[in-house]
Amino acid sequence: MVMSYTSDGNENIPTDFDDVVQQVSTGTLEHNRIDELLLEAHDRYSEVDDGLLAHYIPVLGQANPETFAIAMSHVGGSLHGVGDCKHQFSIQSISKMFVYALVLQEHGHEAVHERIGVNNTGMPFNSVMAVELNNGHPMNPMVNAGAIATTEMIPGKSSAKKWENVREGLSAFAGRPLILDDEVYESESEANERNKALGRLLKSYGRLEGDPLNAVDVYTKQCSLNITANDLAVMGATLADGGINPVTGQRVVSADVCRDTLATVATNGLYERSGDWLFEIGIPAKSGVSGGIVAVAPGKGAIGAFSPLLDMAGNSVRAQLAIGHLSRAMGLNLFASAPERRG
Repeated sequence: MVMSYTSDGNENIPTDFDDVVQQVSTGTLEHNRIDELLLEAHDRYSEVDDGLLAHYIPVLGQANPETFAIAMSHVGGSLHGVGDCKHQFSIQSISKMFVYALVLQEHGHEAVHERIGVNNTGMPFNSVMAVELNNGHPMNPMVNAGAIATTEMIPGKSSAKKWENVREGLSAFAGRPLILDDEVYESESEANERNKALGRLLKSYGRLEGDPLNAVDVYTKQCSLNITANDLAVMGATLADGGINPVTGQRVVSADVCRDTLATVATNGLYERSGDWLFEIGIPAKSGVSGGIVAVAPGKGAIGAFSPLLDMAGNSVRAQLAIGHLSRAMGLNLFASAPERRG
């Protein structure tokens, strides 16, 4: 594996693609080799032990570092997986992209754009400075301040109703009822003073209408929903398929919402490393500090990968490597093309 470094000494996106034949595809995904390629990626990176567990949330610091899963859901409805694909873990920040989609569906493109924004902060996901430097504007929905503001926009006259709407909405993306992990919720609630401070700061700037602590509590619950790598793949494929869950056939959000969500995720999904990710891998992706990453190839499908060892930005090392490998091998990069062949 090759680790590149920024000028401050931190790792960039891990790469190990020198011997991977890069495929270029601007049409439909050739899915007859998905199982073979998933197994190849899993075998290639299962022994990588770079990274650290997310010890700042006590229960996440107890995760098994050997756990590794890769799943892919095709827009045609097929689901493929290798490794620990049924292992339950908390969705964490990956929930942000799907709650953002639900809010876009409810309030529309312009209202959400004005309230939340779409630009990368270039700072860590829980930065207070990013809010202060932008006059209280949360900048984008994939950092914690923006996610708290986004969650508050979920419809519901009480925090209990907002929470139920969040849970039902994310369950529709997954195609099955998602359950709150009480242990994770309690552990995060005891360790989320920074998020509470972000909520109060947003309130002081008039960016939240209700009680900031209620907004943070609903946000903490959404991050504590249990999912699997299979769920992530299906959730991502729902966005890839114009808002229709490829397993259940249910329309969850509109095609326009999918477009807006994926555009925002492409530029912000891996926090301050999002530019590196888009440059190296070329598909929208969102990570969470439990070790999950979902990557979406519009019109084709989505990859859900999980391994709990994280880089300095809070992104799973193995999941990044596996998705990067698959993006090249399957021709998923949105920016890749080949010269037109002329007779």
